[in-house]
Amino acid sequence: MKDIMNKEINISKEASLCYIEQLHAKELFELTDINREYLKQWLPWLDYVKSESDTLKFIKKAIAQNENSLGPTFVILYKNRIGGVIGYHPFDNLNKIGEIGYWLSQSLQGKGIITLSCKALIKLGFEMYRLNRIQIPAAENNGRSRLVPERLGFKYEGMIREREFLYGKYVNHAMYSILKSEYSENS
Repeated sequence: MKDIMNKEINISKEASLCYIEQLHAKELFELTDINREYLKQWLPWLDYVKSESDTLKFIKKAIAQNENSLGPTFVILYKNRIGGVIGYHPFDNLNKIGEIGYWLSQSLQGKGIITLSCKALIKLGFEMYRLNRIQIPAAENNGRSRLVPERLGFKYEGMIREREFLYGKYVNHAMYSILKSEYSENS
């Protein structure tokens, strides 16, 4: 496992995934700060990330999660600069379920980076972590995010009502999933 943790996963000529490390804190915080207002449309945690040390706490938690076999988190590199984050929320190891979450800089939207990143995480989830089910939730009105699992052959399971509290209001989430039995590396 340690060998894999030291490698990047290439997803295109210009983009790759790199296991998140403490050395990413400064650049990741700066990217978060630049994209703060854009990301607030969809992510509830931005008011809690006010400094590089807050980003470092997130990174340490993500590293511990990975070290405890509860799912990896990656920075998304585009032309060798951090462009976002993708990873698994803590695995449900008893039921072999993983849930993917992600965000990408506004300036990198529309390049297929998240779709390619998810494809790599799905492969990792089914092949390395032996998951049976991978799910991706997306805010009901986040059309771009909802297109990602749809492109990757996930099944729409329904709407989870008021799943997330987003700056004073509850937001519904569409839930998508794919099972190991439905997975094809060529999807």
